[in-house]
Amino acid sequence: MKIALLGYGRMGKTIEGIALEGGHEVVLRITSDNQQELTPERLRQAEVAIDFSIPSTAFDNIKMCLENGVPVVSGTTAWLDKMPEAKALVDRHKGAFFYASNYSVGVNLFFAINRYLANLMATQEQYEVKMTEVHHTQKLDAPSGTAISLAEDILRKLNRKQSWVNDNSNNPSDLEIISKREEGVPGTHLVQYISAVDQIEIQHTAHSREGFAKGALLAAEWLIGRQGYFEMKDMLGF
Repeated sequence: MKIALLGYGRMGKTIEGIALEGGHEVVLRITSDNQQELTPERLRQAEVAIDFSIPSTAFDNIKMCLENGVPVVSGTTAWLDKMPEAKALVDRHKGAFFYASNYSVGVNLFFAINRYLANLMATQEQYEVKMTEVHHTQKLDAPSGTAISLAEDILRKLNRKQSWVNDNSNNPSDLEIISKREEGVPGTHLVQYISAVDQIEIQHTAHSREGFAKGALLAAEWLIGRQGYFEMKDMLGF
């Protein structure tokens, strides 16, 4: 594949390393310092774009890709208020767009387990549910996109919870997400169900960024030749 990397921070560089090892070619690298180099002409040199930029530029990057017929994979979070516009662009330009808050296959298995457990807990009102997410100190958004995905799946199953909050709360209808930032932590997500007599926990801990990068490359390979909006469940089948 000929790849345009839109965002060349830690994740972008990890993706590049794995891509080059796999025989792929990176034809464009865009950072916050050379955003002006993202032109239609340069972008169209790529067969697919992978966006791990920042929230303020993600939508514009995706828009340019779709307008220029370049399939785009995005893992940038905290811009999703514009997702309806992005999906409309997919339809208008008959483009291809793949979005995930987390590209790790393990995390997506964790999503499925979380949905199943939440479904079981829907009638077990004696259990209070709480979440914790821990990431490296360079992560800009809180809570993480992965934590939000987990929380929204829980909210769809548990009627006793109405919304998530990124703090401690005395409101029983709030789902608490506690965010911690620690040096060198790729990502840990913990969901706890706590009663007076016991506690049930599920946790996913990433050991490196490689799982995320490999998943994003897998999505990029899968997306080429397709048309529409896709998520990990479409590629993985669960």
